[in-house]
Amino acid sequence: MTDSYIQNLFAERIGGKNYGKSTAIYKFEKIKRARRAAIAANPGGEIIDVGLGEPDEMAFPEVVAKLTDEARKPENRGYADNGDGVLKEAAARYMEKVCGVPGINPATEVIHSIGSKPALAMLPVALINPGDYALMTVPGYPVFGTHTKYYGGLVHNLPLTEANNFLPDLDSIPADVLKKAKVLVINYPNNPTGASATPEFFAKVVAFAKKNNIVVVHDAAYAALVFEGQPLSFLATPGAKEVGVELHSVSKGFNMTGWRCGFVIGNELLVKAYGDVKDNTDSGQFLAIQHATAYCFDHPEITEKIAAKYSRRMTGLVDTLKKAGFSANKPKGSFFLYTKAPKAVTLKDGKRVEFKNAEEVSQWLITEKLISTVPWDDTGSFLRLSVTFIAKNEADEQRVLGEISKRLSDVKFEF
Repeated sequence: MTDSYIQNLFAERIGGKNYGKSTAIYKFEKIKRARRAAIAANPGGEIIDVGLGEPDEMAFPEVVAKLTDEARKPENRGYADNGDGVLKEAAARYMEKVCGVPGINPATEVIHSIGSKPALAMLPVALINPGDYALMTVPGYPVFGTHTKYYGGLVHNLPLTEANNFLPDLDSIPADVLKKAKVLVINYPNNPTGASATPEFFAKVVAFAKKNNIVVVHDAAYAALVFEGQPLSFLATPGAKEVGVELHSVSKGFNMTGWRCGFVIGNELLVKAYGDVKDNTDSGQFLAIQHATAYCFDHPEITEKIAAKYSRRMTGLVDTLKKAGFSANKPKGSFFLYTKAPKAVTLKDGKRVEFKNAEEVSQWLITEKLISTVPWDDTGSFLRLSVTFIAKNEADEQRVLGEISKRLSDVKFEF
């Protein structure tokens, strides 16, 4: 593509006149390329993909049936704008029944989102001025931070370390950053670490936010996927609604990634601000999808069945990796397993291969063992694996896990 005057018109936030000229390759693109190369080098071979970050099954039949019924209603055909009361009221019921958060006003404290990603992209519009800081965790989901920078804001990263149970150290934030901080973004159960928050941590977050006049955004995309007990909502913490909002969706917890629907809930003024930005950004999600989403939040037993499957698979994957020498530990929720990457591997012929980082480990695994993983080198070298691998049934799950074990059995990992 030849340069034209258009090349000089791009906004600086996406690279300005250098937009499109970078030769850097995004991590997930590297994985895709390595996967394609492995398939080409091993015709007919089975790639075991434990790097997937989305559910492996369809939405439940009753949810699809609900969507079909709602899509046939002429009153649902038009622009949804900021939604009707159906999803808002279901969200309030869900928060009380499942998350132990009573007293939500559906009219003023809930609004639908077209999935959590757009909500994370829109909230900075309402909160960030040039020079303001967003406090983000690394590793983590970068969307809020990306849009913070788009608006002239800054990002301060809080490392999630094993030593601190993958919770951010709020006391580590420099005073000059804290003075300019507007928002703290957290996500539990966490992507990619799989770590869960505690009531004590959330209480500390509320106190921190009040002391420093900071808004809290809790991305609860995986909140319902817990292996024991009830989901832990940030809003169940005393005082949480005074300082922040929480984002829920049906993507992960109800096998509905492509449906793009959820809700923002919490502080009335923040919900209103998000709604105003949203009203000037999109025309709302199709009401039939909103109503099917409401059906889901009124039937949390769907998520319980999905979480039980992930728990079963997670137990099997942890056992498989431990057998191979990894120090894997089962998380309390999500579908992610985060484990230290090996520093080297000794092959059956005695040859030793050293790895500089997790990315090299991930490349070796896909190339040599046809196992696809996701590397994270932000705070130490770790691999993220997911239990959303493709398997037809429980017997097939065991086959896949057995195949992983077999492929790793002829090498010795060093950590």
